[in-house]
Amino acid sequence: MSTTDELQTADEIGSQLVRLVRLLERVQAQYQAEHPDAVDRATYLLLVHLAKDGARRAGALAEAVHSDPSTVSRQVAHLVQLGLVERVADPADGRATLLVATDEGRRVFDENRQLRNRGIASLMSEWPDDDRRTFARLLTRFTDSFESHKARTALPKS
Repeated sequence: MSTTDELQTADEIGSQLVRLVRLLERVQAQYQAEHPDAVDRATYLLLVHLAKDGARRAGALAEAVHSDPSTVSRQVAHLVQLGLVERVADPADGRATLLVATDEGRRVFDENRQLRNRGIASLMSEWPDDDRRTFARLLTRFTDSFESHKARTALPKS
């Protein structure tokens, strides 16, 4: 059972998370409006996983991003069409294919990551070093807790 103080703190955190998500959505919508050819965020997330974690099958990629395989298939087709991802034969099973970020896909990922990192660094430039490090540590801890809680409370697949 949660205490009143814990619930008040949770309410404050929840309110700030909603505010942050709305701000991120607004920024993303503005970016999409200014760059109509840009890959949407959900599709870009697939490229992120492939660039960071390496080649994988479509099913494993869908699982990694907690998405439906048919949705991932459509998104991957778009990334392939853009030349950011390619399908290659799985060396362990020639009948299966792996999805791999192309050199261009890794370049786009690296460029976007550097842009994001510079933006966050600029946003937090007036924060003391200890505050930035503490925030990073606590945000990681919060995200890890959220992820493990969701995994524990997930409904079993039928």
